[in-house]
Amino acid sequence: MTLHTYEVDVPIHDPAHPGRRGVHIFTGIADSPAAALRRAREVYDAALAAHTAGLGIPGKQPDSWGARGLRPGWQMEWPAAKAGLWHNPLSWTSGSDVAL
Repeated sequence: MTLHTYEVDVPIHDPAHPGRRGVHIFTGIADSPAAALRRAREVYDAALAAHTAGLGIPGKQPDSWGARGLRPGWQMEWPAAKAGLWHNPLSWTSGSDVAL
């Protein structure tokens, strides 16, 4: 089984403001796009449950998946989620080449 880093892009929208849309992005290690989608959903559900209970969002899991934040009230459009191999946009640079 070969593991790769995947990106899962989940469209989101704000039901209170129909014109407000976005994408929630998850990254982590998986062996397939299906497994990446499953893990993204699991970490989102865990983060939402913690937030709802008044707790902090769980950090990155040992398998590298985690959620950094939530947009309370926004709806995740899971049926439209897409998973694919993650490509580091800065992979062509070295740390000293990046201007901050």
